[in-house]
Amino acid sequence: MSAFPKEVDVLIAGAGPAGLTLAAELMRQGVKTGIVDRQAEGANTSRAAVVHARTLEVLEPLGVSQEIIQQGIKVPTFRVRDRDRALITIDFTGIPSAYPFTLMCPQNTTERILLRRLEALGGNVARPSEFIGSNWDGTHVNAQISGNGVTSTVKARWLVGCDGMHSVVREQAGIPFTGSEYEESFVLADVHMDWPLSREEVSLFFSPDGLVVVAPLPEERFRIVATADAAPESPTAEFVQSLLNERGPLSATARIRDVVWSSRFRIHHRVSESPRKGRVLLCGDAAHVHSPAGGQGMNTGIQDSVSLANVLVKTLEDGQDARLDLWASERHQVAADVVALTDRMTRMATLKSGVGRAFRNAGMTIAGRLPPVRAAIARKLAELDAR
Repeated sequence: MSAFPKEVDVLIAGAGPAGLTLAAELMRQGVKTGIVDRQAEGANTSRAAVVHARTLEVLEPLGVSQEIIQQGIKVPTFRVRDRDRALITIDFTGIPSAYPFTLMCPQNTTERILLRRLEALGGNVARPSEFIGSNWDGTHVNAQISGNGVTSTVKARWLVGCDGMHSVVREQAGIPFTGSEYEESFVLADVHMDWPLSREEVSLFFSPDGLVVVAPLPEERFRIVATADAAPESPTAEFVQSLLNERGPLSATARIRDVVWSSRFRIHHRVSESPRKGRVLLCGDAAHVHSPAGGQGMNTGIQDSVSLANVLVKTLEDGQDARLDLWASERHQVAADVVALTDRMTRMATLKSGVGRAFRNAGMTIAGRLPPVRAAIARKLAELDAR
């Protein structure tokens, strides 16, 4: 804590993808920035694994897009299936972007690249250091930071909460975080396995027992995400294999060889009332959380941060903070749209009624025959509509 500056232009709480992106982009544009994180080191496992085209676009000025691409796997196809029957195929090769694919790259890899870029720009993350409270006036925030048994006060012109769903910054600011929790638990596992389908496809399987998503990862791994009513805290290879047997392809066998890591979690769909209150701003999961359907979460958070950095730079130059209200309004709408989209996708994928599933499958099959519909879905999932 002794090396942490006593005064900065922007203080960021949380060094996940959103916080690291914001800190690096502000440093790149010459803004005196401090960032703290309560973890002693970055997490070496992660739930997010998808990097969409729009995210690669906004990261171009920071100079990390190509390195992220080199560390990931380009996947051009997203296909929804009911066991062996393909319902709809979404092809990303035709989207209007220089990145016509979905990139599969684990979050911890993306964070490592962002951290290296931040350090190259002269920044660093103060760890373990925790934001514990603040007060602000018309011009500054006085934030209390605790680390290594010492509490210090940091003066900042703006405080940004990138500290996740349980954001202390958001709670201290009294910003409501409305929404609810899904009934289903989710299982996540990174595995090595023999997989009968192409590694150029992310597959979403519907079944009466629930959904399962299978996506390729680097190092010959696969990411499996599935709903499960009674999952163990750390799902075993046998448990994940049973999910694939019940929900995956019927005509060909998938065989899990080993589990690299696994977890069980519950998901929420919530949006902050506003990502701005006075001199406090929110990005990423502190501002919005939602289902992993479509891989929108980390991407939306990174895009929050890049757009906020550009607005903060101008505001720090001229003191006109009305543009932050416009930023907050625009990003709140983006977050609300993402939460609504992922909620629809999740509820559609977890239908219990046989009649409902039949109508869903029929509707998706019809939509899959219409090129304009497929193209619109590809743009939406790639988040190009948020430009």
